[in-house]
Amino acid sequence: MTNRVLIIDDEPTNVVLLESMLAEQPELEVKSVTDSRLAERAFLDFEPDIVLLDLHMPKPDGIEILTRLRSARESLGFLPVVVLTADATRLARNSALLLGADDFLLKPLDREEVLLRVRNLLHTRRLYTELAGAKEVVEQHEGQPEPSATPR
Repeated sequence: MTNRVLIIDDEPTNVVLLESMLAEQPELEVKSVTDSRLAERAFLDFEPDIVLLDLHMPKPDGIEILTRLRSARESLGFLPVVVLTADATRLARNSALLLGADDFLLKPLDREEVLLRVRNLLHTRRLYTELAGAKEVVEQHEGQPEPSATPR
């Protein structure tokens, strides 16, 4: 099963680093955007399973992108966003989390931590998706008459 990862970071060096980290995982398909103005279009076209989002970029910055993607993410159910930043302030972390980020990683990034957090959030998304599918099946069968028992 392939999982789609969207990287949004204005620093090409950071993008290359993340792509090389994720390239070791054959089940991941990665798309990167270095122009934050293209983030929304890339999100809609690529339909990622997880987003790795830099916080501090030229307008729109990561906070603005989180805000803009909020309704699209909510309509898809659980779609995790991991904010990546060198900004270790409480304000940065709390702002990102308040606006819907699911995780927050500080730069410089630790390869193992990035891979583990991406793996864990993708697993949670997969469980959410499976549960939503099962719920839909149950709801479709509700209201349908029970099959009558046939005598033997």
